[in-house]
Amino acid sequence: MKPTLLLLAAGMGSRYGGLKQLDGLGPNGETIMDYSIYDAIQAGFGKIVWVIRKDFEQDFREKILSKYEGHIPCELVFQSLDKIPEGYSVPEGRTKPWGTNHAVMMAKEVIHEPFCVINCDDFYNRDCFKVIGKFLSELPEDSKGKYAMVGFRVGNTLSDNGSVSRGVCSKNAENLLTGCVERTEIERQADGNVAYKDENGKWVEIADTTPVSMNVWGFTPEYFEYSDKYFKEFLDAPETKANPKAEYLIPWVVNKLINEGKATCEVLDTTSKWFGVTYSADRPGTVARIQQLVDEGVYPNKLF
Repeated sequence: MKPTLLLLAAGMGSRYGGLKQLDGLGPNGETIMDYSIYDAIQAGFGKIVWVIRKDFEQDFREKILSKYEGHIPCELVFQSLDKIPEGYSVPEGRTKPWGTNHAVMMAKEVIHEPFCVINCDDFYNRDCFKVIGKFLSELPEDSKGKYAMVGFRVGNTLSDNGSVSRGVCSKNAENLLTGCVERTEIERQADGNVAYKDENGKWVEIADTTPVSMNVWGFTPEYFEYSDKYFKEFLDAPETKANPKAEYLIPWVVNKLINEGKATCEVLDTTSKWFGVTYSADRPGTVARIQQLVDEGVYPNKLF
């Protein structure tokens, strides 16, 4: 069974002006998301599912979904703040949905095969989709608890225009993930070394090859069941109740499954070099890199 690609796109809105997800960066106005979908199709994915906001559905179908018709089956699911378990209520003052793993949960009814989760606004490059597609397509039928994460080499994920946030990963000798800690300030320093600022404000150097999460995860369908169960635990936690902006994130669930011995998560190495538009100053460089890939024949001049 071909794997499915699940794109987290609920951060989009109907105003196109400042939305980097819909910014035309390719020679014919292609978005970063278009290149991810093109690469996923080349890597053998069989279906695309987007998580969006319900109020964006009509615009999305007309302006985005229509371009993929005839290329690959597509589905939409919707994330909203009030999609929480029975018996729970939305905390007073909360205005945004519950984060990346809450978004994943929205696809439970339409995904019944191994699947890969990605952000819609990161340019991951083709090798990333090859390695996660190969992992998912080679899983034995009815596999459970054997997950994967594409571990980008941190030196391949930096911006020239400021620090970035990444999930810094640790793994064991079998390349299985042992932990993923979000670091909100990572940069290449004046001496050429990569470092992140820890919780005490101290800079900690790490090797260029240190694996980091760019939110490229591979799961089997029972992940939805774990997510449902743990969401209740998350909502009941005192730290969640004390923080009206608390988010139910993918690494939180994966770390919990690993620590409880319910799943393993293989860290897949990739030579892919990430780029994106973390800062507005990144845009010209990203446009130039995409054009270079087109000139080199990696991508056709017009994707879809």
